[in-house]
Amino acid sequence: MKARLFLLGLLSIALNSSLMAQKHEADIEASTVKWTGTKVVGSSHYGFIQLKEGSLELKKGDIKNGHFVIDMASMINTDLDNEDYNKKLIGHLHSDDFFGVATYPTAELKITEASKFNNNKATVKGQLTIKGETKPVEFNVTKEDAAYTASIVVDRTQYGIRYGSGSFFDNLGDKAISNDFTLDVKLVVE
Repeated sequence: MKARLFLLGLLSIALNSSLMAQKHEADIEASTVKWTGTKVVGSSHYGFIQLKEGSLELKKGDIKNGHFVIDMASMINTDLDNEDYNKKLIGHLHSDDFFGVATYPTAELKITEASKFNNNKATVKGQLTIKGETKPVEFNVTKEDAAYTASIVVDRTQYGIRYGSGSFFDNLGDKAISNDFTLDVKLVVE
C-alpha cells in the first residue's frame, strides 16, 4: 500500500511539473539582435548587438515571461565598408547623443505577458529599458522549434535620444534621422 501511494505521489509530481512554467536559458551564441536605423530621407545603417544574458519562461509551449540583457558596448555596424566612417558611426551611437554606453552599458527587455501561440504566432507585451528609461513595448513573435523571432520597433525619443529628430529640431533637411529604429531578434533557447 505504501509503495502504491509513493508511486502515485511521484506520478502526481511529474504531471504537475509538466504543467508548471519552465525556464529556458537563451543560447547567446545562436541568438541575434540586428539593429536598423534610418534617415527620414533615404539611407539606413544596420548592424548587430550581442545578447548578454536572457531567459524565457514557457508553460505548455506558451510564453509566460522573460528577461533579456543586451550588451550595448558590443554594438557593431555591418553595412559600412569604410573603416573610418564605420568607427565614427559606432562612436557616435555610443556617445551621449544616442545610447550613452559609458553610463548605460546595457539595455533590458522584460516580458510581462503574452497571448497563446496561434499558428506559431503570439503577441508579447513587456518593458524595455534604454538609457535608464523604461517604457512599454508590444510586438509579435513567431515560434519555430526552439527559435523565436520578432521585429521590435522602438521610438528612440521616448528614451531621451533626440539627436537629429525632426520632432525636436527644425531645418535638419536630409540629416533628419527617423525617430523609430528596429530590432530584429532571433532568440534561440536551450
